[in-house]
This record gives sequence, structure tokens and C-alpha cells, in this order.
Amino acid sequence: MPGLSERAANVLREFFFQGIVSPILSLSIKRKIRQFEQATKNPQDSQQKLLMAILRRHQNTSFAKDHHFSSIQSIDEFRNNIGVAGYETIEPYMNRVLKGENSALLADRRIHMFALTSGTTNTRKYIPVTDSYLENYRRGWNIWGLNAFLKHEKAKFQPILQMSGDWDEYRSDSGVPCGSVTGLTARMQRKVIRWLYCVPPEVSRIKDSASKYYTVMRLSIDRPVGLILAANPSTLINLAKAGDHEKESLIRDLRDGTLSSRMDIPADVRKILGPRIKKRPEKAMELEKVINKTGSLFPKDFWPEHCLLGNWTGGSMASYLRHYPSFYGTMPVRDVGLIASEGRMTIPLEDNTPSGVLDITTHFFEFIPEDEKDSPNPTVLLPHELVEGRNYFILFTTSYGLYRYDIHDVVRCTGFFNKTPMLQFLNKGSYFSNLTGEKISEYQITGSMAEILRELDRTLNIYSIAPVWSDEQPFYGLFVESGDVPGTDVANRLASLLENKLRKINIEYDSKRESLRLGPIKPFILKPGTWQTWDRERLKKTGGTLEQYKHPCLINDLEFKSRINPSILPM
Repeated sequence: MPGLSERAANVLREFFFQGIVSPILSLSIKRKIRQFEQATKNPQDSQQKLLMAILRRHQNTSFAKDHHFSSIQSIDEFRNNIGVAGYETIEPYMNRVLKGENSALLADRRIHMFALTSGTTNTRKYIPVTDSYLENYRRGWNIWGLNAFLKHEKAKFQPILQMSGDWDEYRSDSGVPCGSVTGLTARMQRKVIRWLYCVPPEVSRIKDSASKYYTVMRLSIDRPVGLILAANPSTLINLAKAGDHEKESLIRDLRDGTLSSRMDIPADVRKILGPRIKKRPEKAMELEKVINKTGSLFPKDFWPEHCLLGNWTGGSMASYLRHYPSFYGTMPVRDVGLIASEGRMTIPLEDNTPSGVLDITTHFFEFIPEDEKDSPNPTVLLPHELVEGRNYFILFTTSYGLYRYDIHDVVRCTGFFNKTPMLQFLNKGSYFSNLTGEKISEYQITGSMAEILRELDRTLNIYSIAPVWSDEQPFYGLFVESGDVPGTDVANRLASLLENKLRKINIEYDSKRESLRLGPIKPFILKPGTWQTWDRERLKKTGGTLEQYKHPCLINDLEFKSRINPSILPM
């Protein structure tokens, strides 16, 4: 709060939010949670009404006319008219929307931006952020946040640290911004709520990851943060490490009221941040005492122990969470839910579990049993038809142009909240790997390697890419047999070229490499015959015939290297 001492700001904030805002919001909070809980008691009815409302609203679009929305009167008719598919189904219509023809896919006249996401092909996905998108986005986060604060009273109305991406990376052909939806929602926060946020939206425009982490720490290290939101836990790990690595510089900046000139921050962003950069000599002295005592400076040393950490905890994310106590002490952790640029799927209601209730108030959901995914005529289930303990691929239909959309996420039904399923994210399916948000697909791997082999005029009989965990920096390994590569130089070159290809075609992978959340691809040379033995054992487990068997070029298994380790030759 400009012009106020830290203590005065805390007192004013406490009075304003607890004395004025809290009583006003309490009724709204209870009403929203009550409405959501009521819907979960009859998911079949809620979903049916939601689907029909979506179809009626968009029935005059080109997509709707091509798929006969006006004649659809039931879920069965909806399924008969539209098949299960990925982005490729709507891509021709979305390309028209990108050029300004909204009616090709949407009834909405206004598109605030296009949220960007990586997918299974070399084509970037564009998700239109409309008013209904934002309404759904906010509703899901409100239910998550309101429920969390009911159980973490000390964190309520305390400063919030949320890192967001740039919402305006570039413009579409029609001039609409394209980027990260978190950047837009940060800018659109109401002023009364924005008061709580440590990091202004302009920080999202800092491209250098080290400078961005530093700026975030400089703006928040001296505040009593009550909630930290960063979907990927690797972000929080890197944030903590950055604070410790730059501890001397941070203390100097706190003492002098500066923001290090070493950091690569656009001049206009520095100017905007100027009023927030205050002298905090008392805080600097406090942190110096911590360093003198422990030799390090981590969030557990300067943020309150009741601070709530909001991030993913399912799938491969558990590997990061075991490091939290070293950096964040005993701070509680709550999964933010299965959420992507395409939409929110679940809302966790308890701490320390990746399981969340299906958000049936925002999208229409369908499910395919995991073992039927490749079937030409798979069983398709509605939410109330799921069985506890079983795994499914999740599909959803939204109010902003996605229909029976296959996001390739595998989830497990862990139980029910009233009559609505609780789901836990497991992985991106057998054709994806997602260590830290990069969402690498087998399609990307095979396409890139084919190009590389053509360019080098080489052959490679068999290979696989697999994630490799390292406490210092996880990475992907390229596993090839010695008979396929004449030496370590060729293996290193293949890994380097594949690295470059993936960074060009997968924006998420490039982002994770740029922020050092992932290390570069490393080659591992296997003994001759290793793959033949491995494939034979895999075929025994999965069934089928040898003629139908396909060696996976992407192995989504963090334990793969340890299992294959005896066959790895020294390089």
C-alpha cells in the first residue's frame, strides 16, 4: 500500500477486509457454496440442462449448423451428431474465428483473448476467452478459494502471491491478444481484491525467468503472505531456490529501497513497479539474522506457517512435493484441481489430496474407460455412471466452442461427493508425458526424430524417450541401442537435435527449459538386444499379437531408467 508503513498497511488491511468486506462477502460465499453443493446432489439433471443450454446458445453458428444443433433434443442425439475428437475437429472453425469471424464457432461477439496451449500436433491450440469462459473460470476459482479459506481462516484476506503469464504475447489476424489467461484475469481483478496481490500483472511481461523470480521475491518477501498460487509445484521450488540464491541482493534491495539493476526487466515495467519498491530496513535486518543462523533463506524463514500453498499434487507432481518441507516447512498444501487453458474439470475440497469433485456447473462431461480408449466403439459414460476405483479418459463440452473435447487426461474415480464423482488426475495417457507441464506427445517425438534422421541421412531402428527424475533438475532421456549409433558423439548429436526440434514445436517444453524446470535431453546407450527383451516382456503384460504390437517411442514412466539401468552402457 503506497505511502504506508508495513505495520500501518497491515492494520488498515485487517480493518478494511475483516470489518467491511468480510460481512458483505459472507452471504455470497455461503450462497455460492450452497448452490454448488445442491447441483452435486443431482448431476444427471444439472448436466442435461447445461448441455442443452450450450447447444441452444450456439445453434446459429457455422459449426452448429454443420452438426445439426437445432434438432438435438437429447444426449444420445448429441453423441450421434458429434464424435469424440481433439482440437482437429474445431480447428477449421477456430481458424475462421482467429480472422475475426466469431460466428463460425461462437455466439459471443466479444473475445477478450485467445488462451494458448500446446497439443498433440505441431499446431498451437487457441482457446477463445469469452465472457462465458471468464464466468466459468471465476466460478471454479471462487468455489475453490472460498472453501479453502473456510478451513484456513488465518490465510483469509492476507496478501496473495500468484505468478501469471503474459496475456498479450502477440495478436491474432483480427488483432485479438494471444497468451496466458492468468495474465488477463490478473489485470481484470477488482481493485478491492487487487489490493491483496503482491505481484501486479505487469510482472508477467518479464521474459527472463531468473529476473521474474527475483522480482516476485522482491515484491513479496516482506509481506505476510497467506496464499501462494502456482499450479505447477516446480514453480514454487524454483521460487524458493531463487530467493536463497539471491539472498544478499534481496536484503540489499530491501534495505535501500531498490530493485536490482542486474535483472532484465523492461523499463516501462520498472517504472510501474517503482511505487511498490519501498525501503524495509527492519525486514532486511530480520532476514540477515536468519541467514547468520541457518546459512540459507527459504520461505519457511519469512512467510507465516499458516500460508496456504495452492498447486497440483497428482501425477508426477508428487516428486516435487517431497522437497516442500525443506523450503516451505509445514505450510498446508491444497491441490488447485485439474485445470487447463481449455477449462476446469475438478475442485478439490480438502488439503493433501489430488482428488477433487467434478465441476459439473461449468462444462458437460463424458468419460471413456481407460482400457477402451483405442476401441472403435468405446463405452461413453456420464458422471453419475462412473465406478469408484476405475480409470477413465475425460471429455468435455464447453460454452466457448469445445465439443466432446478429448484432452487426453487419465483420471481415477476416488469416490463421490453427494452423487457427483471425485476424480484424481493420473497422467496424460500413454501417448503423453508431463513432468512439469510440458505435455510432450509421442507425435512430437516421432515427427521430430524422422526429420532429424532425414537431415542426417541416417537410420535408427528403435529408440524411446522417457522422463528421468533428478532432484537437481529432471530431464528426458533418449534411449538407443549401441548397434544403432556408432559412438557417443552421434548419440549426443541426436539428443541435441531432438532437443532443438522439441523447443521449436512445443511452447510448453520450451518454456520449461527456459525457466530451468527441465534440463536438456540426455542420451543413454543400451546393450544390444535390450529393446527386444523389453518389448517381449511388455507384450506379455499388455496382451495382443506380435503383428499388432508397436514399440512406444515415448515411455511415460518415471521409473523406466531405474528399471533399464543394468542395460545402460557407460558413456
